[in-house]
Amino acid sequence: MAKQEAPLTKDALIKEVCRRIRVARSYWDAHNNAACRGERDRALALYNTLTKEQKQQIPQVLRVWLRYRSEKYFGAHRTPPKSARKSAKKD
Repeated sequence: MAKQEAPLTKDALIKEVCRRIRVARSYWDAHNNAACRGERDRALALYNTLTKEQKQQIPQVLRVWLRYRSEKYFGAHRTPPKSARKSAKKD
């Protein structure tokens, strides 16, 4: 994916945060935890750049999922994902 050249404006930034949270939730619903984790991290990084007033413009359902519910499953206290699956030994 190509990097954006110009930083997002405040309205575009809010819209992008909402979009990324929704994408992460769709990955979550599809049980695709690795993709969900990556998208959630990107959404959280953008969310942390918002001001308090801008954060209030994000729908509450999305904010709750991003900050609380997903933290339960993807927080620092959880075991990190493995890098690759171990293949079964062939005799």
